[in-house]
Amino acid sequence: MNFNKKTLRDVELAGRRALVRVDFNVPLLDGKVSDDTRIQAALPSIRYLLEHGASAVLCSHLGRPKGAPDPSFSLQPVAARLSELLGLPVAFSSDCVGPEAETAAAGLAPGQLLLLENTRFHKGEKENDPEFARQLASLAELFVNDAFGSAHRAHASTEGVAHFLPAVAGFLMEAEIRQLGRALSARVEPYIAILGGAKISDKIGVVEQFLARANRLLIGGGMANTFLAAEGLELGESLVEQAAVPQARELLDSAGDKVVLPVDAVVANAFAADAEHRVVPIHEVPARWRIMDIGPETVERFRAELRDAELIVWNGPMGVFEFPPFSTGTFELARAVAASGGFTIVGGGDSAAAVAQAGLADQIDHVSTGGGAALEFLEGRTLPGVAALQDR
Repeated sequence: MNFNKKTLRDVELAGRRALVRVDFNVPLLDGKVSDDTRIQAALPSIRYLLEHGASAVLCSHLGRPKGAPDPSFSLQPVAARLSELLGLPVAFSSDCVGPEAETAAAGLAPGQLLLLENTRFHKGEKENDPEFARQLASLAELFVNDAFGSAHRAHASTEGVAHFLPAVAGFLMEAEIRQLGRALSARVEPYIAILGGAKISDKIGVVEQFLARANRLLIGGGMANTFLAAEGLELGESLVEQAAVPQARELLDSAGDKVVLPVDAVVANAFAADAEHRVVPIHEVPARWRIMDIGPETVERFRAELRDAELIVWNGPMGVFEFPPFSTGTFELARAVAASGGFTIVGGGDSAAAVAQAGLADQIDHVSTGGGAALEFLEGRTLPGVAALQDR
């Protein structure tokens, strides 16, 4: 897909100070970063800025503080990890706007780096308050958005600052749009889409996009139950979105033979990791039991569909994969995707986590860093954080 926004390569950087929106919303454990995937993803843009004579003021949110400082959501441990990864000192400001941030930013020499404290310690961030955005923007002369994972939100640090500074994309943002764009613009066959996760209601738009473009749509996870219910199956205590059943029925009617649904399932007598469980045909789910994963026959059927695929796009797990007894379907699917000869794209969130846990991330062509952002992009929606950037 063509990327028609300016990037870091399109602007003069030497001697300039850049405000860089990164996605450092990473998990912390005992005051340390427990998974630095998102920090690693931002390194190419940061290194490029510093090597080309710019200084960089990095900003990000972390977690969901209530618009006020909260030490448990501080980005200070991230500054420490970033410094280790870059082999450079990373200055830290205990606020993202105001005198301390202004002084720290003004003191940066070319090639130096400052990380600001969590932008969500201010209510103005989520409210996209123009005054808060203006204060953030005053710290630099150029805005670089490299936070694809937050590009679907019109917040002050993703969209607001672009009204006050020339705004360009970082390399991660560019790569995400180019690669995910294949799912919306590719003209290759066979093109196989896979959707999982709990709910169909937040993925109707994605289902419609895939039905219009893909040769096959393989559906697993909780959302498959709603389609199975639309076919009249009794599914015991399984998660079914009753309100979405009529819509699922309409989608199936219009899809012809494009949709492939599970033919067997792993069912359990409770929603728990240690629940009693067994494999049953999909039309024999016992009363008071619930579907927790796709079964082995479904895995084989899905694997057969993937074998000759030229393009595979996958978003959402096949079952309750955080419980080990119900992770087999998701992990087997991950292996099948990785083993296919086609171009493979995995949407962020749980499916990215599953691919990482299966040790297969390096065998996938593109693993997205954004869950919600990837979904909205695949729906064909315009992302506010991307729309705000300067056109090339």
